[in-house]
Amino acid sequence: MQNLGWKPCLADPDVYYMPMTRPDYGFEYVDNILMIHHDAMGALKKIDKAFMLKPDSVGDPDIYLGAKFRTTTLKNGVIAYSSSPSKYVQENVRLVSNYLEEHHGTRLKKGSRARSPLPNNYCPELDMTEELEGEEASYFQSLVGILRLMVELGRIEIITEVSMLASHLALPRRGHLESIFHMFAYLKAHHNATIVMDPSYPQIDHSVFKTCNWSDMYPGATEPIPPNTSEPQGKSIDVILYADSDLAGDNITRRSGYMIYVNNALVIAHSKKQAWIETSVFGAEFCALTQGMDQMRGLRYKLHMMGIPMEGPTYAYGDNMSVIHNTQRPDLLKKKCSLIAYHACCEAVAAGGQSS
Repeated sequence: MQNLGWKPCLADPDVYYMPMTRPDYGFEYVDNILMIHHDAMGALKKIDKAFMLKPDSVGDPDIYLGAKFRTTTLKNGVIAYSSSPSKYVQENVRLVSNYLEEHHGTRLKKGSRARSPLPNNYCPELDMTEELEGEEASYFQSLVGILRLMVELGRIEIITEVSMLASHLALPRRGHLESIFHMFAYLKAHHNATIVMDPSYPQIDHSVFKTCNWSDMYPGATEPIPPNTSEPQGKSIDVILYADSDLAGDNITRRSGYMIYVNNALVIAHSKKQAWIETSVFGAEFCALTQGMDQMRGLRYKLHMMGIPMEGPTYAYGDNMSVIHNTQRPDLLKKKCSLIAYHACCEAVAAGGQSS
């Protein structure tokens, strides 16, 4: 790729860009290549001269990393790509059904009996059924791996449930395996979910994002932008962060989650155990916002290095107004119980990389 004039992105070795007046990118993954180019077929023909491509594989993307790609026309007339792992889901549902018939003489539940990823009121962390051994334990672990890939391919509605079950890989129990069978029954009835990469700009009410002077608390704070970034090209984008904490959802530990959008396209979804010990909702929400902010910094760094312009800060949303107000106004003092998370979030606001 470099011999053809493409330069590797310093933030991601699998991303190449062409230093031209237009934003042109090439994405490599093992033996796949995805082009974002004003003349994609012309660029692929040049690559084909240096690296022979399969003739029937060159064209508009239809399957990438196991997910089916297609174009979708939205209600506002915008044409966007959508990704669906329906084929992957259906194939694994078939394999699980065959396993149940062969080893247990049963079938997956009907869709009407599996309307949610986990059974009602089921808590994996409180399950005290018998421990799995040998082949059943290995089978449970393999199913968790399959479900995690489904999440990566766009099935984000099961991300929390899969994360909860994944925390029991070392010591799975009978109830955990049965709950996974329930999840596959849910997927059987809802296999055709699609995630749309909507490029249209979100509606942001800028009046709710207040700007205050933080120079006394964080003098000289600016967003750390590397000096060797690519020259910004193309239209600017908006980055939006949604962060939340489920303080009482897990009866033993606590959970945090966040989602990051580029314009109206979801690019990062995350749910895991909270790493901090917090006894208040205020502290837990602050920690969740801090986790999302750390991920957001990495994303903004990558976008800067790819030459994608961002005119404003990341707009952070949360449902705890105490947290929001404490990151907007430096005169509020309800922060002593969460000093590290508080200063991490507020410094990002002062530097201009985040607005809450």
